[in-house]
Amino acid sequence: MTAADPKALLRAEALRLGFDAVGFAPARLAAETGERLMQFIAAGRHGDMGWLAERAEQRRSPDALWPAAKSAIVVAQSYAPAGDPLANLARPSVGNLSVYARHRDYHELIKGRLKHLAQFAARRLGGEVKVFVDTAPLLEKPLAQLAGLGWQGKHSNLLSRDLGNWFFLGSVLTTLELPPEPPAAEHCGSCRACLDACPTDAFPAPFQLDARRCLSYLTIEHPGPIPTEFRAAMGNRIYGCDDCLAACPWNRFAQATREAKLVARADLLAPPLAELVALDDAGFRQRFAGSAVKRIGHARFLRNVLIAIGNSGEPALLPAVLARLDDAAPLVRGAAVWALRRLAPAQAAAERSLRRAGETDPAVVAEWD
Repeated sequence: MTAADPKALLRAEALRLGFDAVGFAPARLAAETGERLMQFIAAGRHGDMGWLAERAEQRRSPDALWPAAKSAIVVAQSYAPAGDPLANLARPSVGNLSVYARHRDYHELIKGRLKHLAQFAARRLGGEVKVFVDTAPLLEKPLAQLAGLGWQGKHSNLLSRDLGNWFFLGSVLTTLELPPEPPAAEHCGSCRACLDACPTDAFPAPFQLDARRCLSYLTIEHPGPIPTEFRAAMGNRIYGCDDCLAACPWNRFAQATREAKLVARADLLAPPLAELVALDDAGFRQRFAGSAVKRIGHARFLRNVLIAIGNSGEPALLPAVLARLDDAAPLVRGAAVWALRRLAPAQAAAERSLRRAGETDPAVVAEWD
């Protein structure tokens, strides 16, 4: 294998590094792809994710982010679970974490391997390279489809015939001109399993997502109180939601991840809500060290846990809820009020006048009302 066959050389190195698939695309997306992004933002469907709007022009196309880029090397890393990803939903006393958050933060793993791949490309083939994971203003899913790795399904996530939809993406942009792969065709057909599985009707139409109704967005990106209309639908989902992913029939071809660093940690598979609600900030950081969960912060995490407790029907969790009525964070106090009213309406009524009278945050006062 020589530099005369650059794609074969890069593909072999990517697979050697542990990636599950690799494709190649021009560093330019069609104008209509960027227009769909602008329409999504104009409709307000990005919610509180202001960073999407702030660098929207750069997101339109890879060469808008880096004008010198000619090609993209796009990789996929499977994190497919070994068991039923939704099994916890039938266990209301435990918290359910999205599959991707049950192990090490994927950003570090993928970025490290991408850097090795980029250095390899520069050393063997020349040209400049830049590495991107999903924190950069890059439309990775359309780029991955252009690179032949899969297609964007009706739930807007990328699907693969080989990997299902349980995989991460990463990209290396380069000034090298690499022959592109044929773009992947869409294979959803008439199936709407992912759309029907959504507990909050977050899909206005096939291939469209309104993040403001999505439990992944609400539990991770949304900084304020969870809108009341979505709280019961959260169930015990305390970080993310996998319902639409798990429903996809293409997952029957996916094999459990081979990457040991992406296998679920035992303490994150089904963590008891009683343990989680008792965590102080230091305990939260220790429990979720190296996990993507840590990035939402202690208060937002407790907000989610308290809503799950409110949905649990577990009276044994009442003392923990009462303790959080005095939490320093209004976000946590408000969630505790809601949980108390769900678990013990009579006790909430008895607490109302005492707690409400001393409350200074309007949002928490509104929870009592």
